[in-house]
Amino acid sequence: MNPKLIGVVAATAAGHRAAQALAAAWPSEVRLYGGAAELRTAFEDCDAVVAFLAVGATVRSLAPVLVHKTADAAVVCVDEALRHAVAVLGGHHGANELAERVSAVLGCTPVITTASDVSGAQALDGYGADLGFRIENPEMLAAVGAKLLSGVPVSLTGAHRWPLPALDIREGDAEALITISDKASADGLVYRPQSLVVGVGASRGVSAEEVLDAIDRALAAGGLSAASVTRLASVEAKSDEAGILEAARRRGWPVVFHPAADLAAIDVPNPSPIVRAEVGTPSVAEAAARYDGPNRPLAELIVPKTKSVPTTGADVAGQVPTAPTESASRSTAVDQVLAGPTVSTAASIIEGSAATEPSDSSRAPMATAAIARLAARGRLALIGLGPGARDLLSPRAVTELRRASVVIGLDQYLDQIRDLLRPGTEIRATGLGSEEARAKDAVETARSGRAVALIGSGDAGVYAMASPALDLFDLDDVDVVGIPGVTASLAAANVLGAPLGHDHAVVSLSDLHTPWPAIERRVTAAAEGDFVTVFYNPRSRGRDWQLGRALDILKQHRPPTTPVGCVRDASRPGERAWISTLSDFDPADVDMYTVVLVGSSHTRIVAGRMVTPRGYTWSDAS
Repeated sequence: MNPKLIGVVAATAAGHRAAQALAAAWPSEVRLYGGAAELRTAFEDCDAVVAFLAVGATVRSLAPVLVHKTADAAVVCVDEALRHAVAVLGGHHGANELAERVSAVLGCTPVITTASDVSGAQALDGYGADLGFRIENPEMLAAVGAKLLSGVPVSLTGAHRWPLPALDIREGDAEALITISDKASADGLVYRPQSLVVGVGASRGVSAEEVLDAIDRALAAGGLSAASVTRLASVEAKSDEAGILEAARRRGWPVVFHPAADLAAIDVPNPSPIVRAEVGTPSVAEAAARYDGPNRPLAELIVPKTKSVPTTGADVAGQVPTAPTESASRSTAVDQVLAGPTVSTAASIIEGSAATEPSDSSRAPMATAAIARLAARGRLALIGLGPGARDLLSPRAVTELRRASVVIGLDQYLDQIRDLLRPGTEIRATGLGSEEARAKDAVETARSGRAVALIGSGDAGVYAMASPALDLFDLDDVDVVGIPGVTASLAAANVLGAPLGHDHAVVSLSDLHTPWPAIERRVTAAAEGDFVTVFYNPRSRGRDWQLGRALDILKQHRPPTTPVGCVRDASRPGERAWISTLSDFDPADVDMYTVVLVGSSHTRIVAGRMVTPRGYTWSDAS
């Protein structure tokens, strides 16, 4: 994630010019400062700092004000000659990424020295960060991380249900333990997932103290950690309840309020007919804990509603409760049921006899809390690797490949990117003709909770793996990420010139899964529409006539001089390109590794390049 505000500090003319370049590249992020005297100000004001200063001078200036890597601004130093961008402070907290970004703008080399990044391993202080994980005992990071990087056996528990990146876990007698758990009792280096939702029911006028008392009692009853609470939830009728809002504010938890109609459909163990009659749902705390929104699976209720224990005599605010008026008595009863005790102790309230106000010394509880555990959602990244050249593989694709713990794909494509994967990544390679099996494997693995990358060449959505994965399976229970890739047609077009400068159609001539009559209709439509036509899978040993037939169709609508461009192994070693015409082109010259582009009636050859004019009437810019 990019820093919110980047302070850029420069002292020399060259530094100021480079600072202006960063400001121009990132206008919404950069704040410019003067020389070294303003370095501390930038450090205190901003999320990150780029200093066009020597590393030693920067460190000496900032050393007295450093607090902790999780709290300090990330710092990158760039030398006077703009040769290196050095991640100095907070490498795993933004500096490494910032050094890469600075280098991309200024053309320098990023210098990153954190051990996990150099080795390609997942850094433990960023493990699960994008899922909201919190590290309970960060003082253990260095020791456990050193063992992991050294290849010492480390035990990992609780990771199976979360879409986490790979860790290089070695077998053997573990010398350290990594635990991912929302249970209060956990050993080793402990990560707290944001897995718990606390549903809250409350009487009108409840105090924050009593809401928190109910919550803490529910957490204790379930042996659960408050650090794993992701939010509070209640019914919309309580959206203005000051005690609930203040309780959430004190703990730093967001709070959501759901319509009663949505909560009414949730199955709970302790429903109340009185509450249903008054607010439209038989449960507040338990139902709100379980409900995760439309079309989302219900969370698992693990702690049923638990009562707060009220103070006796004067209430928490120091005011003695007064007896309700007759007109308020039924409202009081309903509020008490909204806060409702458990079934085993609440028979009289559920029967409706709670309209009588208890004495001050036995005031009914004003809050209840129930806790549910969210179902973890797996992650499926559909990644296009591009046409084959490493420099045409997008940075986003690299990030997602390193984000996955399981990578699935055709063996020859996996061979292209094995060196990019993190140590410990599970690789599942298959041969040609197993598209549906690969898609099924990827979906089922993601549904088990893991982070999966399903790869293909070109773009994942163009004659590749995204279609079978999304078409054959209902993926509303998995988070899907699509990563664009450079297609073979785009790579080939750029080798030839600009043949796709106007409207064009792409047609696969493989009739393995598409009947030839359907393919022929599409070629005819492209010919009649005068589209530039790109042919994938033009010819193989078992299919040697389809390309000739397609060209015959095009010849009926194009002049014989229409350019035909071919590129074999576009962007790969051995790339070969040539341009012919419809009248002279020989289909026997191409194979499955060739992309064939047939021009429209307007396509022409300019200085040896195949060009399709845009066909616009250009206006004078003045």
